[in-house]
Amino acid sequence: MSEVARAYHQVRNNVATFVEARPAVVADRVPACPEWTVRDLVAHLVGIAGLVIGRLTGWPPESKRSSADLDPAGLLDEWDRLGERVEELVAEQGGGDVMLMDAFTHELDLRSTMGIPFPAGHPAFEPAVAVLVRGFTGAVESHGLPGLRLATPDAQWEVGEPTATVTAPDYDLYRSLAGRRTHAQIAALDWSSGPEPWLPAFAWGPFTPPSAPVER
Repeated sequence: MSEVARAYHQVRNNVATFVEARPAVVADRVPACPEWTVRDLVAHLVGIAGLVIGRLTGWPPESKRSSADLDPAGLLDEWDRLGERVEELVAEQGGGDVMLMDAFTHELDLRSTMGIPFPAGHPAFEPAVAVLVRGFTGAVESHGLPGLRLATPDAQWEVGEPTATVTAPDYDLYRSLAGRRTHAQIAALDWSSGPEPWLPAFAWGPFTPPSAPVER
């Protein structure tokens, strides 16, 4: 199994474990995605799995019922069925890193909603953060901004020719790049110079920093 397939499998297992352990949580709102409940978040993950299968095979997966018709247990069963096929296809054909980033980001949304700590050594972190850094790099370039070094205690990524460095724990950097931190929270990270020039680049692709904090 490829790195991405293994990491995606871990995300699926984690999300299922969390929801099955506390079934009442499915009706809770997800602060990072305020228009969604936990059930909506899981339904999104099921839908993305079906979309990926369609893109990789040219055919949508067969299903007798839409996600809208499924209860939470049914959604998890459907994701298990589709997820196994996704992992097979990704292992065979490669790719899947954007899908993994989306799934891992929503696992972290669920963890934040349920008060479950960020996991050290999660296999999805490195491939998912690489996707985020790629997107952030495009935003820095499109805004014509100077280069920036992104650093955690164990790794760093260079965006262009760095003229400054922002340093943060893994979780804080990831959530900043994934649109889960306000500009004020991002500015409060450890910057080697003023953060203001780079703040616009934290809005890119599907991500926009919230106007008010959605998590610490």
